[in-house]
Amino acid sequence: MKIGNNELRIQGRLLRTARLDAEKYQFVDEPELMIAGIKNLDAAVDLFTFLQKLPDSQPKYKYPMELDNLAVLPISTFDEWWVKQIDNKTRNMVRKSERKGLRIEEVPFNDALVHGIWTVYNECPVRQGKLFAHFGKDIETVRREESTYLDASIFIGAFFDNSLIGFIKLVVDENAAQAGLLNIIAMVGHRDKAPMNGLIAEAVRSCAKRGIPHLVYSNFSYGKKRVDTLSDFKANNGFKSVDVPRYYVPLTLLGSCALRLGLHHRLADRVPEGIMARIRSIRSAWYHSKLRSAAQAQ
Repeated sequence: MKIGNNELRIQGRLLRTARLDAEKYQFVDEPELMIAGIKNLDAAVDLFTFLQKLPDSQPKYKYPMELDNLAVLPISTFDEWWVKQIDNKTRNMVRKSERKGLRIEEVPFNDALVHGIWTVYNECPVRQGKLFAHFGKDIETVRREESTYLDASIFIGAFFDNSLIGFIKLVVDENAAQAGLLNIIAMVGHRDKAPMNGLIAEAVRSCAKRGIPHLVYSNFSYGKKRVDTLSDFKANNGFKSVDVPRYYVPLTLLGSCALRLGLHHRLADRVPEGIMARIRSIRSAWYHSKLRSAAQAQ
């Protein structure tokens, strides 16, 4: 669903919540116009939520607000990042990707890249202890999904023996004030070559040469899960947690009631982190056990 130049995503059955489809990569500059447009949609929307754009972290609108967080890497030059923003361990990981023979560079969006991404996505059905959403997709679905926001996108590929083993898709906002990591992934089977570190280094180079001052890697932490291996990886590569206002605009009586009662948050966000950590551990063990059983049956 589209309003002006913005694609809108509407989620939920009982409580219908709208947000930008490319949230964290594109932002609402004129919320009043966006809200008016949503009210004119045929689809009913109870609640509209949006993030405030960097570098402003102080609230600038009068709508109901909570603090969200982003993983933000300030960028001036590549040398500044290399010398002052990362430590020796991370520098050694980037050097490792070079020693292992990886070629990492910006690439055009074409059939070869789509096929490479499709191959990367279909390497492994489970990642980070849960089912990988892109596993099993056909190549035309991958092409359609990766071709979004092409005019504002930068693709970076990591190649080993001329085969794509990982990639980044950066989406640059219209003022070139920040680039968001819409996708970053590498093959598990090539983890020994540190492709993720090499990809981040090339993303810093890409932003520095374009004068883009902020690289954003989605959230620094999610819900009550304040620390995990992904947030550690972000911190090691120079990303810091930056609190930014998230606004909630109720558009119906249901939206107002849900916001007042805290029902705009996921149920999982209201469960104590100790319980959620146990659930994630059980889920991960179950998925891996299921995969081993399937492999043994073949």
